[in-house]
Amino acid sequence: MKISVELTLTPLHDDYEPVIIHFIKKLRVSGLKVLENPLSTQIYGDYDKVMQTLTVEVKEVFELIERGLLHIKIVKSDRHDYEPHF
Repeated sequence: MKISVELTLTPLHDDYEPVIIHFIKKLRVSGLKVLENPLSTQIYGDYDKVMQTLTVEVKEVFELIERGLLHIKIVKSDRHDYEPHF
């Protein structure tokens, strides 16, 4: 089953950029389709692979930050090629 995941990581401390960059770089080398924009990161792929990757990488990033939020949206389909029709 293919899924699309949107992530927004928000560390709640100063000097947060290095942690976010580290998190995104780890996702990029996962073998999954990863797209970024200024507000979020999207990951596309097989459910099991995406969830296994997120389990490892979210745990690591949470160990690197003192406090933070991670907003996750999951859609059951691969939406990487979505284009608005309006």
